[in-house]
Amino acid sequence: MELIYFIIGLIITGAIFGALGRLAVPGPNPMSIGMTILVGIGGAFLGGLVAVLLGASGIIVFILQALGAALIVYLMQRRGGVRPRTY
Repeated sequence: MELIYFIIGLIITGAIFGALGRLAVPGPNPMSIGMTILVGIGGAFLGGLVAVLLGASGIIVFILQALGAALIVYLMQRRGGVRPRTY
């Protein structure tokens, strides 16, 4: 039962940080919700790791996690990993 709560929390956290990361980077971001969640999870992990290395706590951790997600979105756009859909 605890694993289910962990997975649900991970999905919600990923969605929040993924959305914040997408909002922080200008330009089109045609990602699916699944990709947004994965970007958010990766950004939260990256920002959390930087926060631990810096010894940060509180709101600084939240900001670093959102910046981590924004960095991943930026790198994906730059690399061309996210392409607009053409019909």
